[in-house]
Amino acid sequence: TRGVLCVMRRPQLPDAEAVCAGARRVAVLEGVADSTNVGALFRSAAALGVDAILATPTCCDPFCRRAVRVSMGTVFQIPWTYLPDGWPEPSMGWLRAQGFRTVAMALRDDSVPLNDPRLLAEERLAIVLGTEGDGLAHSTIARCDYTVMIPMQHGVDSLNVAAASAVAFWQLGKQ
Repeated sequence: TRGVLCVMRRPQLPDAEAVCAGARRVAVLEGVADSTNVGALFRSAAALGVDAILATPTCCDPFCRRAVRVSMGTVFQIPWTYLPDGWPEPSMGWLRAQGFRTVAMALRDDSVPLNDPRLLAEERLAIVLGTEGDGLAHSTIARCDYTVMIPMQHGVDSLNVAAASAVAFWQLGKQ
């Protein structure tokens, strides 16, 4: 750096209940470690109507410099917090108790397509996105209500987690 630009106090994060109050669509980031991906996820979430973001403790800190920069400051606009309890349980049970149905974004043979009408009919959805490379843990996928994949063409087998989030947020955020 070229010296100190500013000094700021880190804001106190709200609890998960406050973050999810009134939310229809939330994103859950399971161990997304790359700060660029975290920033891009926040920017897509803010732009495409996701109401809140919940991060597991193994997720990159959204307040790290690169994530803030890539997000274009949306980490300060969209409500977010870390899930306070273990993941996937008991936090997954907590999401269900709040009325959320869970959507695992995963490339599996038993996945439903992203445009499945049942998904849009759900009042509250928690869209669960996994870490780069390995994706979601098998235990997480097994506990989710839906396993969803983005249909691919030209032999492409997957998208980067940030790109996949934008597609999912666009489709699942439709009213």
